[in-house]
Amino acid sequence: MDLVEDIADPALPIARACSALGLSRATLYRHTQPASPLSPAVRVPGPRRLTDAEREAVIDVLHSEEFADQPPPEVYARLLSRGVYLASIRTMYRLLAALGESKERRAQRGPATHAKPTLSATAPNQVWTWDITKLRGRLPGVVYCLYVVLDLFSRMTVGWLLAERESAVLAEQLFAEAVARHGVEPGALTVHADRGAAMRSEGLAQLLGSLGVERSFSRPRVSDDNAFSESQFKTLKYQPDYPGRFASFTHARAWCQEFFDWYNNHHQHSGLALFTPSDVFFCRVDELAATRQAALDAAYTTHPERFPNGPPVVRRPPAEVAINPLSVEDLASRDVTPIRSRAHDGSSPTSLVHAMPS
Repeated sequence: MDLVEDIADPALPIARACSALGLSRATLYRHTQPASPLSPAVRVPGPRRLTDAEREAVIDVLHSEEFADQPPPEVYARLLSRGVYLASIRTMYRLLAALGESKERRAQRGPATHAKPTLSATAPNQVWTWDITKLRGRLPGVVYCLYVVLDLFSRMTVGWLLAERESAVLAEQLFAEAVARHGVEPGALTVHADRGAAMRSEGLAQLLGSLGVERSFSRPRVSDDNAFSESQFKTLKYQPDYPGRFASFTHARAWCQEFFDWYNNHHQHSGLALFTPSDVFFCRVDELAATRQAALDAAYTTHPERFPNGPPVVRRPPAEVAINPLSVEDLASRDVTPIRSRAHDGSSPTSLVHAMPS
């Protein structure tokens, strides 16, 4: 552009010089002529605009005791029924928005905050988790409700119930029998569940309170706060012989009874170092671990080359099982009182089976 500006020959027009250089004349003129300062736009008030006095009158009415908690449509209609017109509904909203008052004007309950549940167990019968899943019947719309109570530390199914409906009364009966069957002492047990109607029922709360059992709940819309119960339901519904649909209530009950017997007494649980839930629940781990260790020692003595990492050692179930375990930072910032353990009485693990048709 400096080259074009330096051309003093009148025989060479600016347009031809710009064309030869591939330069737009508009670009040249824009860079060679100073830009005119922009004058601020002055907005002229519209002819329909309310006067300041009228605006104050509308705001005073909206702030009055009668209309302080009412929306503009309600105020507009009520005033109009009295033969009074101050402004349109949209104008009322606009005036309130200018004052930062265009949100809900009635008293509102603030958003509820739910603490992250943190539970840990170091022995059986310290923490139970429970949930309800649906088993489909033969016909569309027919479902059976399966209530399952799981011991967190051992994954033992300490109680289950099959019914044709979801009911808080049935949940009360299930827990009353489970607590009595396993001899749970007052103050030793915490029961964790989601926020379903049966879990939060007043009758169940009173029963657990009378038994000295604490309650814990998952956070709303958080799927992994009750992960242990959900994991067991997946194990149940992904069994090779799971029928998908049950021919009858009796069929469903018989299948569940067989499944829970296998799960408690024969399922080599991956979360328990391949011990069964009943092994951990009844404290048989040490005896079985000694047998397994003897077999591994014999195999190592016979063929040590098959164990490049050295002598094999039998894995043990975890000493502590937790729901939402605390991180190091959480432990430093919170005073956490662990759930105390107690000696397990070795009561029978027989499942609680109830046929409760509606």
